[in-house]
Amino acid sequence: MARAYVLINCELGSEESVISELKSIEGVAEVNGTFGAYDILAKVESSQVETLREIITWKIRKIPKIRSTLTLMGIEGQQ
Repeated sequence: MARAYVLINCELGSEESVISELKSIEGVAEVNGTFGAYDILAKVESSQVETLREIITWKIRKIPKIRSTLTLMGIEGQQ
C-alpha cells in the first residue's frame, strides 16, 4: 500500500472546514489539526502510487482556502 503524509497550511480560521472537506475524500485515512509550522496533517493511502498522486494533486491541493502543502511519501518496505 502506498502512503503519504500531507502537511497543509490554510487560511486563518478555515481549519475546521478544510478538515471536514479532507475527511470526505476517498483515500484520506486520517486528518489531524496541528500546532506549529503547519495547520493540518493528512494521511493518504492507496493501493497505487499514481492514485495517491492524483488524490493529492487533483483533490487535496484544489480545496479552496488551502495555501500550501508539503507531501512526505512513505517508502514501501520501511514500515
